[in-house]
Amino acid sequence: MNEIRKSPVDSLGYHFIEPGYLPKGKDEYYLRNLQRARHNDQNVSYRQLTAYEIEVLVHNRNTSANWNHLLVSDAFAPELVQNCKFFGLVRIGKLEPYYLEFHNLRRPVGLYNSTIISCDLGDNLVVDNVNYLSHYIIGNDVMIVNINELATTDNAKFGNGILKQGEPESRRIYLEICNENGGRRVIPFDGMLAGDAWLWSRFRDDAPLQEKFLTFTEKKFDNRRGYYGRIGDRAVIKNCKIIKDTLIGSDAYLKGANKLKNLTINSSPDAKSQIGEGCELVNGIIGYGCRIFYGAKAVRFVMASHSQLKYGARLINSYLGDNSTISCCEVLNSLIFPAHEQHHNNSFLCAALIMGQSNIAAGATIGSNHNSRSPDGEMLAGRGFWPGLCVSLKHNSRFACFTILAKGDYPSELNIPIPFCLVSNDVSKDELVVMPAYWFLHNMYALARNAWKYRDRDKRTDKNQLLETDFLAPDTLNEMIASLTLFERFTGKAWLLQQGEKKQLGKSEVEILAIGKKLLQGPQASVDALEILADGFENDPRKTRLTKVHQAYHLFRELIAYYTVTLLKTELYTRPRKSYEEFRETLPARSSLTAWRNIGGQLIRETALQKLILHIHNGKVRSWDSVHQFYSVQGGQYTADKLSHALAALREVHGINLKKAGKAQFGDLLRKSIRTREWMVESIYKSREKDYRNPFRQMTYTGLKEMDTVVGALRDNSFIRQEKEACKSYKQEMEGILRKWKIGRNPEEATHQG
Repeated sequence: MNEIRKSPVDSLGYHFIEPGYLPKGKDEYYLRNLQRARHNDQNVSYRQLTAYEIEVLVHNRNTSANWNHLLVSDAFAPELVQNCKFFGLVRIGKLEPYYLEFHNLRRPVGLYNSTIISCDLGDNLVVDNVNYLSHYIIGNDVMIVNINELATTDNAKFGNGILKQGEPESRRIYLEICNENGGRRVIPFDGMLAGDAWLWSRFRDDAPLQEKFLTFTEKKFDNRRGYYGRIGDRAVIKNCKIIKDTLIGSDAYLKGANKLKNLTINSSPDAKSQIGEGCELVNGIIGYGCRIFYGAKAVRFVMASHSQLKYGARLINSYLGDNSTISCCEVLNSLIFPAHEQHHNNSFLCAALIMGQSNIAAGATIGSNHNSRSPDGEMLAGRGFWPGLCVSLKHNSRFACFTILAKGDYPSELNIPIPFCLVSNDVSKDELVVMPAYWFLHNMYALARNAWKYRDRDKRTDKNQLLETDFLAPDTLNEMIASLTLFERFTGKAWLLQQGEKKQLGKSEVEILAIGKKLLQGPQASVDALEILADGFENDPRKTRLTKVHQAYHLFRELIAYYTVTLLKTELYTRPRKSYEEFRETLPARSSLTAWRNIGGQLIRETALQKLILHIHNGKVRSWDSVHQFYSVQGGQYTADKLSHALAALREVHGINLKKAGKAQFGDLLRKSIRTREWMVESIYKSREKDYRNPFRQMTYTGLKEMDTVVGALRDNSFIRQEKEACKSYKQEMEGILRKWKIGRNPEEATHQG
C-alpha cells in the first residue's frame, strides 16, 4: 500500500530540512542563503508586498498561503504574475514589461500558470505553465516553459556519489567501469577527469590508496541536507516532463526531455550544453559543451566536456571522455578516454578500457565476456583502437596502440602487442594473421589526418589534461621498440624451423635474436620466404602468422629516428643555439628508456606516476585538486620528458648517442628525416589516390568530373595540401640548420629504406 501523508496546506513549502539535521541556531534557509551568497545574489534586497500589489496579484488569480512570505525586489511588477500558486518563502527579482526570445520561442517576462514552492527567482525571467516548481534558485533572463515537475529534495546530490546525513552506504552511486562485476567501480563526482577514473579503477590491491580516493571525493562536497537546485543565467528549459535534483549551468538549453534526475549539467556562455527530445538521464555528471539528443538514455555515467550522445544511444555505468560521440548504440561498464567515435545502431561495447582516438564500427560486438562462470571479463585497448565491421571479440583481450581488426568473428582471447597493425581472422586457413605497420604501408592518409583532426577538434575550454594525439609518441615508441625484439625472435625461430628441428636444439634466446636481426638487416626476399609465426597472441593453438615483417622492422626503426629529430627541431626553434657543439651540450646528460602510462589520454612517465601514488600515501597529495595539479605539472614537463625518452630510444635502436655524436652523424639524421617526411607525405597522397583510381569506386559516376563534384577533387583536398606545405617547411627548416651549422654530408651515409 502506498503511504500517502496528510499535512496542513499552510505548511507546504516549509520544513525542507528535517529538524534533526538542522544545526543549532540555524533555520531551514541557511544553506539556501549560503548558495545565494556564493553566486553574488546576496546583493539583491527584497521587501514585502504592498497592499496594492497583493490586490493586483489576487485580481490576477494568484494565491498564497502567506503573502508575507512572498518577497520581491523594488522593480517588481505584479501585473506580470498571473494564475500562480505560491507556497513557502518565495523571493522574486526584477520583472519588467519585456518578452524574451530564444530559437523562435517568445514569451513575456513574468510568472504564469505555475505552482511555485520555496524558490528564489532572478531578474526578468519567464516561468510559464510549470506544474510544480520547488526549491530552486533561478538566475536572470531564464526561460522555463511547459514543465511537469522541476523540484529538488533535501538530500539532493546532483549526480555526485556522496552520501548525505543519515543515508546508508547502500544509497551511494557508483560507476562500475571496466568490469561488470563492480570490482573496478569508482565514485562519480563533478569535475572528474578521465585520468581520475583511470587511477581509481586501477591498483585495486592497494587498499590504502583506494581509501584515499574515497576521502578525496567526500571532501569535495558538503554532506549537509538542504541544498537547493540551481538554474544558471540565460538557461532555456521547455516542454520537459520531470527534472529532479538537477543543477543546470548558465546558457544550457533543455527541450523535450522525458526525465532528468540526480544530475549536474555543466554549461557556460562559451561551452553551452544541450539536451533534446525524449532523453532520459539519471545519476550522472554532464560536462561543459555536451549535446544529448533524440531519445538518448544514460544511467550512472559521466560525460566529459564537449561529448555527444544521440540517436537513441545508451550509456550505462560508464565514463565517456572529452570530444567523444556515441550514437545509436549501447555502451556499458566502460572507461573511454577522449576522442572516441561510435556511430552505429548495432555496435556494442562492454567492460572495456578504451584509451582514446578510437572508432567502433557497425556490428562490432565487444562484450562477449561470459567465457567464465561470472561476468568478470575485461578488454584493454591502446590509443587508436579500430575494430572493423562486424568484429566480435572475446574478453579478456588486449591491444597495442592503433590496432585495426578486419571484419570477423574472433573465436579466442587476443593479446596483440604490436602497434599500427592489421589483425585478421583467416577462416579458410584457420589462422590469425597480423600485419605490422599496416597503417604506414596502406593507410597513411587516415592515420595522419586523424592525428590532425583530434587536435583541431579539441573544443575543451579548460584543457586540464594535456592530451596526446600524435601517432608517434612515447607509448607507441615503446611498443615499436618491443616489437623490434619480437620481429627478431620470431624471424630467428622461423629460419631455424626452416632449417630443421636439429638447428633449434640448444639455441639460446640471445642466439635466436642474433639470427633474426641478421636476417632482418639483410635482403627482404630472404625474410619473405619464411613462414614467420608468433606465439602468445591468441588463446588458441592454431597458427598466428606475421606478414611484411621486413618492411615493418625497417619502418619502425626509421620512424623512431624521425620522431627523435622532430622533437630536436622543436627544441631548436624554441631555444635557438649558435652552433652544433652548443646544442649538443644542452642535451640531457642522462636519458633512459622509461615506461609510460596513458592516464586519461595524457602520457605520463611510470616513475612520475609511482611518485604520485607515494605522495598520496604519505599525505603530500590530499585532494583531487592536487592530483589535477600533478597532471598540469606533468603536462608542463612533457616536451622535455619526451625528448629525453626519444634520445634514449635512438641510442637503444640505432646505437647513436647524440651527446657524443659528431656533426656528420647528426647531419645524416636530419637528411634522413627529410626523406622520411617526404615519404610520409607521398604515402598520404597515394593512400587517398587509391580511392579515386579504383574503377569500382568510379563506376557509380558518369565520369571523373561528376565524381570530383560529388566527393571533391583530389587536387582540392585541403589536408593533403596542408601536409605538402608542412613537408616543404620542414625541409627548409632542416636544410637551414645544416647550412647554419655548416654540416656537410657523411660519405658513408646509409641509403633510405622507406
